[in-house]
Amino acid sequence: MGRLGREFFARYTPDVARDILGCTLVRKIGSEVLTGKIVEVEAYRGSDDPASHSYRGPTERSAIMFGEAGHVYVFFSYGNHWCLNFTTEGEGQPGAVLVRALEPVKGIEEMETNRRMSNVLALTNGPGKLTEALSIDKAFNGEDLTKSKRLFVMASERAVDVGTSARIGISRGREHLWRYYVRGNPFVSKGRAPP
Repeated sequence: MGRLGREFFARYTPDVARDILGCTLVRKIGSEVLTGKIVEVEAYRGSDDPASHSYRGPTERSAIMFGEAGHVYVFFSYGNHWCLNFTTEGEGQPGAVLVRALEPVKGIEEMETNRRMSNVLALTNGPGKLTEALSIDKAFNGEDLTKSKRLFVMASERAVDVGTSARIGISRGREHLWRYYVRGNPFVSKGRAPP
């Protein structure tokens, strides 16, 4: 299966979020290749989504969400970790998919070194954990996933069983059930997935 292209990301954000589950995130660091299956995500949109950074229009931070689909949007959350997002939809229609959890596949030892731990189940089961494991920070903001040599997404080879819920850690926009996860996967955020 090949790399996901612009057309994959240039669609309705919740559809992109659901469809990206099971796809493989690839991070290249020199000669090292780190990969993980995407097992949990959240969708965020524009003026119909008060939980989105783009809700009140473009700002210096959220402007990238209003641009071309298929780019990386990285922001610092709660003053202590980076969050990885992929921009979606068409120019002028803001959207992004937050990657919340990965199932580590390749380069696990390097991920453990980056996280300074050896518990594989806890390596990438949260948005800040996975960015630390893959050495992703603000330097990736704006990166084009369709062309980048150091960060991209490969299409899934098989369908997954998708669960949905309200998004985590938000007080507004909870009516949108825009959190998607691979049902039964042990790498989904611990204790967050409903039965």
